[in-house]
Formats: sequence, structure tokens, C-alpha cells
Amino acid sequence: MGSAIAERIKSKYEVLVFEKDATKTKGLTGIKIASDIPHLLKQSQAIILAIKPQDFQQVTAEIKDSAQDKLIISIAAGITTGYIENILGQVRVVRVMPNLAAKIGQSTTSICKGAFATDKDISFVLKLFKYLGKVFVISEDLMDTATAVAGSGPGFLCDLVKDMPKSEWKNYIRKHFIPELSSAAENEGFSKRLAALVAASTTTGTLNIMERLEITPEDLRVKVTSIGGTTQAGLEALHATGSLTEAVKAAVRRSKELSGQ
Repeated sequence: MGSAIAERIKSKYEVLVFEKDATKTKGLTGIKIASDIPHLLKQSQAIILAIKPQDFQQVTAEIKDSAQDKLIISIAAGITTGYIENILGQVRVVRVMPNLAAKIGQSTTSICKGAFATDKDISFVLKLFKYLGKVFVISEDLMDTATAVAGSGPGFLCDLVKDMPKSEWKNYIRKHFIPELSSAAENEGFSKRLAALVAASTTTGTLNIMERLEITPEDLRVKVTSIGGTTQAGLEALHATGSLTEAVKAAVRRSKELSGQ
């Protein structure tokens, strides 16, 4: 996801990247490479933490002394703004949840601000992530719902259509999948309008990434299903009950468990 973000914003912003695995930055164009984290911090005003949750403590400990005047943007799943603030202090934090369609500029992204972030910070992050697709500003208590709907929703759609003739997809999605996903999002706290917008955006992005990357629903389902993650939890509920509402509910529950709530 970090590379997808860098590729989408590099034509508008100067992007500096540090990656401990140097092989991952080979071949990048239009993007500068930092020699280490202190170099990155010295040269940057906004820091995007595109790291795995298991690496979070180590990285935040390393940036703690130099992060006070920076805007910290975190895309780490399940990591709350409060958790980051407890480590870094009174820093400006914005939490972001993009989805896989960011790779083609059709992400369904949710953002929320921490205790010390300003409206100006939110406006900047909103503008930044619009280069990746649609962006929705929500309260942090709804981020687990956003994870379940926009993050795991592509996996649910792929599972439901994988054995269906492609000629039937459009009708099924319009009549059943989008209304049911929207209803499930409402049940988990989204307003009716937000639920409808996120459900439609998630579905469109999923269909388009399959077409653009020329992959099957099963291939995409595998890509978005991590062992022990929210999508796997939702799929297990979907297979057990046949209900998209139960799938989203299970994914929300798993998201809360992963974030320690």
C-alpha cells in the first residue's frame, strides 16, 4: 500500500521514502530514497507510516524525538490515534484506511483525526488521498466499520460472484450486493447516506481492479484475505450463515479484537 500511495502522489508532491528492505525501492522513479529514518524525518513535513502493525512499536520509538512538529499519517490497520499519541506525545495524527483499489486510483478511503490534529491537517490528508480514489471523513469509532465494509467488502463480493456467470454480476450487484452491504454498514453505525456511498464505491473499485489487473474473483479474494484478519472472519460468517450482515458484523468484531478494544 505504501508503494501505491507513493506512485499516486509523486506527480503532485515531493516524495521521500525509507524502506529497510532496499530491494523494495529498486526501480522507483520520481521518488527520492532516504538513507535512514532520521534523514526522512529531517526532510519531511508529513510522515506516512505505511508499516505493519508488528513493526509499529519499533518505528514509533525511533521517530519519537523528532516527530513533534510533523503531521503523522498512519495507515496501519487496527492502530488507533490514541495509541500513537501515547507513544509520541501531543503530535498531530491522522488515521487513514485505504483499500486495495488504491493501486488503480479507485480506493475507498476513510480518514479520522486524532486529539491534536487540526481541521487544516484533515483538509491536507483529504486532498492527498483523493489522488488514490474516494475519501470519507469519519469519527474514529467508525473505523472498524470502515475496515469491515471497504477493507473486507471486496473479499465478500469476490466470494459471492466467483461461481456466478459474469453476465449475471451486474444484476446481482445492483439488486442484492450493494443494498445488503449498505444495510450491513448502517447496522454497524454508518449513516444511511455514508453507508450507501461506501458500499457503492467499494463495489465499483473491486470490479474495476479485477478488470484492470485481469484477475479472477478468487485471485482477488486471496489477495485481500489475511490469515486471522477481518476478511477471513467475515468470510467464515458468510459461509456459515449466508448473510452479508453477519459477515460485516464478524469483520467489525475481528477489527476491534485486533486493535485491542
